Amino acid sequence: MFKFKYDEKRRQICPLSGGKDSTALAIFLKDKIPNLEYVFCDTGSELPETYEYLDKLEAFLCKKIVRLNSEKNFDYLLKKHSDYLPSPRARWCTIEMKIKSFEKYIGEDLIESYIGIRADENRQGYISKKDTIFPRYPFKEEGIDINGVNKILKDSGIGLPKYYEWRVRSGCYFCFFQRKIEWVGLLEKHPELFEKAKKYETQNYKGDHVCFTWIEGQSLKDIEKNKEQIKKDYQKRMEKALKKQKGKNITDVFKETVNDDDQEDACLICDL
Repeated sequence: MFKFKYDEKRRQICPLSGGKDSTALAIFLKDKIPNLEYVFCDTGSELPETYEYLDKLEAFLCKKIVRLNSEKNFDYLLKKHSDYLPSPRARWCTIEMKIKSFEKYIGEDLIESYIGIRADENRQGYISKKDTIFPRYPFKEEGIDINGVNKILKDSGIGLPKYYEWRVRSGCYFCFFQRKIEWVGLLEKHPELFEKAKKYETQNYKGDHVCFTWIEGQSLKDIEKNKEQIKKDYQKRMEKALKKQKGKNITDVFKETVNDDDQEDACLICDL
């Protein structure tokens, strides 16, 4: 049973990222909270699988997902930032294309925002500086962990998004938080999008030097050249991880293996 109460004076909003946790939360909250708004901030650069997954969820919920579009597209914002690609140290894409759209949508209304962080996680989601937004964590309050989330998705028939076959998080196709194996996945699954991402690097050539790259110290041209070795390295790591974690969901093992790289975590507003 859904134990905690909600404030009827506040708008009830469930932000979606196109990832499995926020999707499972949307399913979990279905028919439990009247007038619950499901909201997705669309950058215009999402993976095709993300849009497909949202359509599938929308059909299950029998309710429209509010899709917010950034006022300015990525190309415009890139010029605004002097062609400096976003990075872990300069996450202007999240601010400009996700947070601003969401905060404009809610205005000055009192909000209860439902965040899909699980009971087995020790992290916080996007917390606005606006004191009108009150975050809620149903999975934490109900003790729902990764196994519970997987069960919700399986029982609903929604399942996992198809990009989980090669990528561990939602977000833009060019997300700089992607690990090398995920860039290889983009190259093989969506070569046209890989080329677009590569073009953002090559348009900044100064002689033979690329000024800005999605991966620090390495270009997508290097990823393309070394893709077979990257795949072999990750295959070895996956085999080792699967032996240690027999019976565990292969998607979860893949995510743990990919995230084991010495690299920062993604922005939670894009990832949950």
